[in-house]
Amino acid sequence: MAEITASMVMALRAKTDAPMMDCKKALTEADGDMQRADELLRVRFGNKASKASTRVAAEGAVVATISDDGKSGVLLEVNSETDFCAKNDEFKSFVSQLSLAILEHQPATIEALSGIDMNGSSVEEVRASLIGKIGENINPRRFQLLKAKGTLHAYIHGVKLGVILDLEGGNEELGKDIAMHIAAAKPRAIDQSGVEPELIEAERRVAIEKAKEAGKPEAMLDKIADGTVNKFLKEVTLLNQIFVKDDKITIEGLLKNNNATIHSFTVFNVGEGIEKVETDFAAEVAAASRG
Repeated sequence: MAEITASMVMALRAKTDAPMMDCKKALTEADGDMQRADELLRVRFGNKASKASTRVAAEGAVVATISDDGKSGVLLEVNSETDFCAKNDEFKSFVSQLSLAILEHQPATIEALSGIDMNGSSVEEVRASLIGKIGENINPRRFQLLKAKGTLHAYIHGVKLGVILDLEGGNEELGKDIAMHIAAAKPRAIDQSGVEPELIEAERRVAIEKAKEAGKPEAMLDKIADGTVNKFLKEVTLLNQIFVKDDKITIEGLLKNNNATIHSFTVFNVGEGIEKVETDFAAEVAAASRG
């Protein structure tokens, strides 16, 4: 019986993207033959899609696809269990092709997405096949379809943060710059009208309580609260933010200089709001090597 080392397990993992313990079992069954172990995994994973679908997927990728005329587009998040899967070429191809299919077929909901055609098969069939091959849960989580009043522009930071922006006026460079600014500065809304009243009231209450604790006179509390709220709104509204590429101008000023208007923007951050399960990769490798 050949000795199955951690390096062998990791090499098979890198080749197949299969879970570590499955790689160890396949190598053991194949008596250390890497090619045979690869074949065993390819057969075995055909039955794994239903099991993988119950596991938490909080990694993955965001992609933006915009039509040639810039008038329609989609921002899509697809989740996986690990970064390894998110970097897999087949996973990346699936995400890209899925985004194109959404733009073409315009499904109304994430539930409707599973039945649309993607290269001759349903999205669900393609997804299940990919889960079976990779051995991880893969889950299209959300998408935003947009019809532009102006022209759509997108910015993807790495693969995990995506912005799509509807900009009227300006040019391609301005659109990319503002989308990049949104990714960096993370505004909640274009202006105050888009900020939830509950957030504004919470800022006001906290400011008043802090002022009271500091011994400020009752007559000054409302003025202090107004100042705090105004500062908060400048920080979280896009038009009031200082442009990340030029600290001498706000986004509102930048738009005025370019005779441009922002109609909307959408931001997706991979895994946002999903409770992640922390794993220790080193411990996983050690466990696999011990059997």
